[in-house]
Amino acid sequence: MGSHPSETDFDEDPGNRIGSAPPRTRAWRDGEIEAEGFPVSRLSDYLERPDVVVWLDLCAPRREDLHVVSDELGLDPVAVEDAVSRHERAKLDRYQGYAFLNVYVPVVTDGELAMHEVSAFLSERALVTVRQDCGFDVDALVRRWDQTPHAGFDEPTAAFLLYGLLDLVIDLQLTAVQALDDEADEVEDLVFDDAFPVKEIQKRSYRLRKNLTALRRVALPMREVLNTLLRRDLKIVPAPLVPYFQDVYDHTLRVGESTDALRDLVADLLETRLALQGNRMNEVMKKVTSWAAIIAVPTAVTGFYGQNVPYPGFSQHSGFIASTVIVVVCSLSLYVIFKVRDWL
Repeated sequence: MGSHPSETDFDEDPGNRIGSAPPRTRAWRDGEIEAEGFPVSRLSDYLERPDVVVWLDLCAPRREDLHVVSDELGLDPVAVEDAVSRHERAKLDRYQGYAFLNVYVPVVTDGELAMHEVSAFLSERALVTVRQDCGFDVDALVRRWDQTPHAGFDEPTAAFLLYGLLDLVIDLQLTAVQALDDEADEVEDLVFDDAFPVKEIQKRSYRLRKNLTALRRVALPMREVLNTLLRRDLKIVPAPLVPYFQDVYDHTLRVGESTDALRDLVADLLETRLALQGNRMNEVMKKVTSWAAIIAVPTAVTGFYGQNVPYPGFSQHSGFIASTVIVVVCSLSLYVIFKVRDWL
C-alpha cells in the first residue's frame, strides 16, 4: 500500500513516530499548497512564517506524544487531556489563543452504529486534528479542502480548514440519519407484513431506538458549537466564511430535527405493533373460542346423558390403545396448526 502525499515518514525523523498511523502534515500559502508530508518537527518552521497556514493530523496519540503540538501552540494540560481521552462530549472550549473542538463521526454498517471521535485544536494559522482511531476517513477531509473554493484565504487563517472539517462531519451525520431512516422503513414493512415476525421487529426496533439516541446525543451539542463559532464578538470565524458556517449550522438543525422525527416514528411503530398484535390475538381468540363452542355442544349432550355406545375395540385392550393414539394424534395436529399460524 502506497503512502498518501501528506503522510510523514516514520523513519525520516524520530519525532514522526506519533500515534498508531503516520502523521499527516500540510502547509498552505496564499491558498496554495506550500508543502505536505513534512516532518512534525518542522511544524514550528512553518508557524514562524506569518503567511502560512498549517495542518497536522494525529491518529490515536498518547499524552506524551502531544508535547510537540503543546509546545508550539501553548496548549493547556486540560485540553491535551481531553484530546487523548475517549468518550468526551461534543463541545467547543475556548482557551487563550486557541480553541478546542470535540466531535463525533457516525458510521452505520448493517444496522449497527459506530462512533468515531475526532478532536481538533484551532489557532489563527494552525489546525491540529486528533483521531481516536482510523475510522474517520481523513482522505475525504483532504479532498473536501481541495475541492472547496478557498473563501476566506485572503489572509492566512485556519478557519477555512475548520469549516471543511465541520462540513464533512455534519454531512456524515446526515448520511447516518438517512441510513437509520432506511432501517425504519424496513421495520415498518415488517410491522405490516402478513408474516409479522415479532422477535425480529422487537430486536430491530430496540436497536434502531438505541442508535437514534446515541446519534442525537452527539448531534444536538453541534448547535451550541456552531452558535459559539458564529458569535461575532469572539472573532473566531472571519466575515467571508460566516455564510459557510451558517450553512453548516442549517445542516446541523436538519440532523437534530431528523433524529427527533425518527424517534417519534419508531415510537409510533412500536405502538402500531402492539395494536396489531392485540388485533391478531383477538382474531385468534375468536377462532379458537368458536371451535371450542362447537365442540362443547356434543360434549355437553353426551356428558349429560352419559352416552357410552359400543365401538370397535369396546371393552378391549386394543380399544384403549386406539383411543390413546387418536388423542395424541389430534393433539399434535392441533399444536402444529396453531404453531404454523402463530397462535402459540
